[in-house]
Amino acid sequence: MYNEKIYLTPQDILNKEFKKDTMGYRPQEVDKYLDMVIRDYTEFINIIKRLQTENAQLREDREKLRVDNIKMKNIIDSANSSTSSGGSSINYNNVDLLKRISNLEKTVYGKDE
Repeated sequence: MYNEKIYLTPQDILNKEFKKDTMGYRPQEVDKYLDMVIRDYTEFINIIKRLQTENAQLREDREKLRVDNIKMKNIIDSANSSTSSGGSSINYNNVDLLKRISNLEKTVYGKDE
């Protein structure tokens, strides 16, 4: 279902029938315990679904940041190739852009430099 190691679903647990004999368990106790197990399984499934959704959203955000990083690098490259005299205000803007790119890379790739 969600994981190769999870063999039972809440419905499987709910529908489980136990054999009864004279020295067996009390059916009310078994039912009460299985109700608790079903609640836990249901909660586990909800947690897994929520985390899968969150994971997908984080992957999308990471991809957007990667694309933004590439765009910023292209802007810097085009700005560097179009400057011929290299005035001080242009150098300041390039330094600022390089710092922004560095911060984006840290965010996207998780690098702590």
